[in-house]
Formats: sequence, structure tokens, C-alpha cells
Amino acid sequence: MRLIDMKRYLPPLNSLRAFEVAARHLSFREAADELSVSHSAISHQVKLLETQLCTELFHRGVRSVELTEAGALYYPILRDALDRIADGTERVRRNVRSAVLTVQVYVTFANGWLIPRLSDFQEKHPDIQVNINTSHIDADFERSDADVCVLMGYKTQEDVHYEYLFTSDIFPVCSPRILEGGIKLKNPKDLLHHKLLSISHAEKDWPNWFAAAGVEQESPVVGGRFDSYSLALTGAIDGAGVALALSPFGLSDIRSGKLVKPFDVHAEAFGDWYLSYRSNRRASEKVKVFQKWLLDKIQEDGDIPSMQLENKIRA
Repeated sequence: MRLIDMKRYLPPLNSLRAFEVAARHLSFREAADELSVSHSAISHQVKLLETQLCTELFHRGVRSVELTEAGALYYPILRDALDRIADGTERVRRNVRSAVLTVQVYVTFANGWLIPRLSDFQEKHPDIQVNINTSHIDADFERSDADVCVLMGYKTQEDVHYEYLFTSDIFPVCSPRILEGGIKLKNPKDLLHHKLLSISHAEKDWPNWFAAAGVEQESPVVGGRFDSYSLALTGAIDGAGVALALSPFGLSDIRSGKLVKPFDVHAEAFGDWYLSYRSNRRASEKVKVFQKWLLDKIQEDGDIPSMQLENKIRA
């Protein structure tokens, strides 16, 4: 049997606005000035609201008003609701005014994959302006202006659609200079005697890789700590230590000779890559266009196995 929601009871908007402004100023006269109405109009609307709520919202003095207990309870609730309505209205107006797509990504994904390919999207869709925001955390669509977010992790938010993109591997990389001097890297266990660069939000990466390599890690990782894989790779290129590359990022540095892979041992990174956005935005034309373009470019990328993508989609 289908459940039918009870009809919402909402007081008149004019009464709510009058009360919110009067409560904010603690003055009917200042509320009247802000709303460009008469003092008596504010008094009338507040009285109408009090009648509907069956309680007084203000203690009225000769020259001032104070909130009653009921008014003090109601005011912050109403203020928050009106703020959210105003915010939502502005978001809708921005979307109507322009075809702007705001994409939130990690620095690693932006520098290592998206930005070098972005000109292709702009050539194919010149009517859509793409704004790139970088962050170390995933977009909270309740608070963020992002239309879509590219993230690596898991499906954690309700009312958010997650479109699978690919899964990364992690593997050690270092400057060629490290192989030429000091402690040699003949087998994975030798890494325990080197400075290992780690990522602050991916502390399990090195233990994960050592486990894949069959090496028992007796002590914590010692070395520099970075807030992105991109910065860790830069540190590795400069000889600061051995970093873990996250495929497909960093492969261009290996091809150019800036980095080398001392061992051909890979471990699957924790979490998958997704394009995420609000479920109610699935019909948005600019979101659909960007999603199709992104999936097409990933399929074309030889560094991302297409079979892996197909298996994940089927799963």
C-alpha cells in the first residue's frame, strides 16, 4: 500500500518574513524599514503568526520588544530555513544564467590527468565553461557549489550518484640517482632502509604494498609526508626518497626518465575512482555531456585497462 505524506502546514510567508526580520532586529520599526512597509503592517503580520501558532512570540514593551521562550525557539529555525531557501534560489539562478560546470577534483587528478585533456572537452563543447576546483576532501553537495566531483574512495553519501571510472594501482618510484648510490634496491625488502614518502590521507598505502610484495614491515614508514600523490612524486624526482605512484599518474615521469620503477610489484589502491553528483542532477545536460566525455577519454587511455573498466561496470 502506498503511503501518502501528510500535507505540510506552513504559515503565510509574509508573516514568517515579518517575524524573522523583527526578531533579528528586536524592533518592529527597524523590521518595517528593512521590508519597506509600515510599522502597523509588521505588527499585524506578527500578530497573525502568533494567532496561528496559538502562542506569543514577543514580549511587547513601550519602546522595545523581546522574544518569548517560544519566539527564541522559533527564530533560529526560521532563520536557517530562509537562508537555505535564499541559497537554493541563487544556485538555481546561476545555473539558468550560464552553462558553467564546476568540477571538484584532487590536485593529483587535475595535474596528472584532467587538465592535459581539458582542451579536448572545450573544443567539443565550447558552450560549456568548465571551472576546476581542487580539494583534498570530497565534495559535500549540501554545502558545495560543485556540480560534479571526481573522487577516489567509496560510495558514502546518500542521494548521490556514483559513476565508476577506474581503479588505481600503487607501486614504488624513485629518482635514478637513488639506484646509483647508497643502499642498493635489489629486492623489495631493501626499501625498509630508505626514506619512504607517504600521503597524509593514505597511510595504509605502504603497508598495503609491502604485503603485496611479501615483505613483513616491522616498523612504521619513515620519511616525508605529503598531502597529494602529485607532491610526493615531485619529492621523489628531487631525490627526497621513494614514493608510491598512483596509476595512471606519474607514468609520464617514468617514460621521460625522471622516475624509475625499482620493482615490478603492484598493489591495488584502496577505493575506486568515481564521478559523483547529486542524484537529481542526472538529467542535467551539462552533467551528462561531461560524464560521457570523461568515460570516453578513459576508454581511450592506454594506461587504464579497458577490461578492468568493463568488469567494474558489469559488477
